[in-house]
Amino acid sequence: MRLISPVLSLLSLLGGLGSRAVAVVLVISIIFPFLGTIFRPYLTEAVFVLLCTSFLRMDVAATKTYLRRPILVLSATFWSAIIIPILIWLVCLMFDLQQHAPELYIGLMLQAVASPIMSAAAFALLLGLEVTLILIVLVITTAIVPLTVPLLVYLFIGPTLTISAPALAIKLAAILCGAAFVGFILRRIFGLAAIERQGQRINGLNLIMLFIAAAALMRDVAERAISDPMIVLAYTFLAFVVFGGVLGASMLLFLSVGKENALALSLMFSQRNVGLMLAATSGVVPELAWLYCAMAQFPIFFGPGLLQPLANKLIKSRKIDHR
Repeated sequence: MRLISPVLSLLSLLGGLGSRAVAVVLVISIIFPFLGTIFRPYLTEAVFVLLCTSFLRMDVAATKTYLRRPILVLSATFWSAIIIPILIWLVCLMFDLQQHAPELYIGLMLQAVASPIMSAAAFALLLGLEVTLILIVLVITTAIVPLTVPLLVYLFIGPTLTISAPALAIKLAAILCGAAFVGFILRRIFGLAAIERQGQRINGLNLIMLFIAAAALMRDVAERAISDPMIVLAYTFLAFVVFGGVLGASMLLFLSVGKENALALSLMFSQRNVGLMLAATSGVVPELAWLYCAMAQFPIFFGPGLLQPLANKLIKSRKIDHR
C-alpha cells in the first residue's frame, strides 16, 4: 500500500497537467534520445495500453444516436479507410515517389492506410467539440483495420515491406481485439462511475504511455536534425501538408453535417495512427520511412492547438444561434 499510494498520487499529478503536457512530451522525447533507445522495444506495449484505456472509457451508449443514421457513419468510415489512402496514393503516383523516394513513399502509405488515433475524441473534447459522431466512426474504422490495412499495404506497398499481409492482419487483430477485451472487461468489473472518478489518474497513465511511444518514435530525430536538418525540415513540412490536406478535404466533404461535426470528423481523419502501424510491423520499416512517421507526430500533437481559434469561433457561433 505504501508503494501504491505514491504511484496513484503521481498519476493524478500527471493527469492534471492537461493538454499542455502533450506537446512537452514530444519535445522531451526529442531532447533526450537515449530514452528512445530504452523505450523503443516497448512501443507495441505502450500502444496497447493506450488502446485499452480508450476502450475502457468509451461511452458506447453515446453512439446509439448515430446508429439511426447509418449512411453518414458508413460514408465517414469509407472515406477514412478507403478514399483517403487512395487519394494519398494518387498524389504519390503523380510525383512518382515510389521510384524516386521509396522509403518516404512507404512512410506516407503507412500513414495513409492507418486508422485514426483512438485519442482523437479526447483532442476533440479539448477543443470543446461534440464527439458522439466521431466515437462511433472511430470504433468502426478501428474494428476493420485487420481487414483493410493488410489489403491496402499489399496493393500500395507490396513486397517492399518485409511482413506478409496475413501476418500483419494477425498482429493488428491481436492488438486491437486484445485491447478491446481488456478495456471492456475492466469496465464491467469496476463500473463506468468508478472509471470516471479515476479519470485524472487514467489520464496520467495515458501521458506516461504517450511518452514511451513518443520517445520510441522520436529516438533518432535529434541526431538526424543535426546531421541532415534539411530532410527533417522537409519531412516535418510534408507531414503538416498531409495533415492540412486531409483536414481541408474532409471539412469540405462533411460540411453538410454541421461545421462543428465536420471539424471534429476532419481532425480525426487527419490524425492517423502510425504508431499502431509501426507496432504491428514490429518496426521492420526502412529508416527514412520511420523518420517520416516520427515527423507525422508533430501535426498530431500541435494540430489541435492550431485549430483552437476556429473551434472557438464555431462554438461561439453555435451559442449565439441558440439564444
